[in-house]
Order: sequence, then structure tokens, then C-alpha cells
Amino acid sequence: MISRVHPVLLSLALLPVLSGAWLAPLPADEKSAAATVAASESVMLSAGTWKDIEALVAKNKGKVVVVDVWSTSCAPCMQEFPGLVNLHNAHPKDVICVSFNVDYVGIKNKPADFYRPRVETFLKKQKAVFVNILCTDESDKFFASQELSSIPAVYVFGKDGKLAKRFDESLLQEGREEAFTYKADIDPFVKGLL
Repeated sequence: MISRVHPVLLSLALLPVLSGAWLAPLPADEKSAAATVAASESVMLSAGTWKDIEALVAKNKGKVVVVDVWSTSCAPCMQEFPGLVNLHNAHPKDVICVSFNVDYVGIKNKPADFYRPRVETFLKKQKAVFVNILCTDESDKFFASQELSSIPAVYVFGKDGKLAKRFDESLLQEGREEAFTYKADIDPFVKGLL
């Protein structure tokens, strides 16, 4: 994914170089505007499909790739999502973390982009500064293509680029409320792959 630099930030960064002087402190209202721009640029959401995930995995051979499939309409998804953020923060060089949002259900007057504001709001609140993809395929078609009956689901790809394990409801054991958690299941599994 190509990172974009906001024009205001770029001009602020180049100003001392071009003028040969350091920037004077910004007035308070400009400071908050610059902070808002910087914060909004740190969390990015791209539209895409599972083919983009496959390309990302292929591009990152030699690293572990963790893909969290989630939706804002899935309370367990949002409850576990901070685990993905923590995993990213714990292994920023060795693990590529990806969130793959499947809010789009195929309603004609609600295209995938209709869900963007609420997805971005959640991602910003979580400080999800890794790859975030808003799926443009209808969620039912995506579930069918992946033979996935429900979410949350987390795909962990090994350094060889092959799927090492999929965490989903099929892993639910008697006596447990969740099929998996980041802390108990995914984190130790990823550490074992590193």
C-alpha cells in the first residue's frame, strides 16, 4: 500500500528546508488543525477485496500476516479488535496486521462506501494505524467464497505466505464462551511462528 502524505503536512515539513529557517510555533487554532490532519492521516481505510489480501500476503513473504475479518455490527468482533492493535504494537517489524471490514451487505442504495464513516470512526478510536480494508464484495458472497459461517475470524499466514491457521467459530470448545481470543490463542500462535 502506498502511503499518502497530506499536502499541508508536506508543506510544513519542507518549509524549513526551503526557507533555511525553523518554523515558528503555530498559533493555538492552527496547532489543533495540524494535529487533526496528522491524526486523520495515521489511520487509513482502503476499498478492496480478498484478492488484495492475497496480494498483500504474497508481497510480505518472510513476515507473519494476520488478517482480522470484522464488522461494526458484530459486538464480539469489536471486543476482540484491540487485540489486533496490541499485536501490531508488539511486533511492528515482524508481523503485518490487517483489518478486513465486511459491513457491506449488498443493499443497492447502500454501497460499500456508505459504511466508510462508521468504520473509520471505529478504526480511529482504536488507533488502527496498519492496513485497513473495507470489503467491496457483498458480505454473503465473501463468506461463501471463504466457507466462513460467521465472524469474528482471524487468518494467520506464516512467513512462507501460506495460511497457517484460521481462527473462527469452529474452534469453540465446550466450556468456553469464545472460540478464540487474541490473548489466549492468537498471540501465542503468532509468537510460535516468529
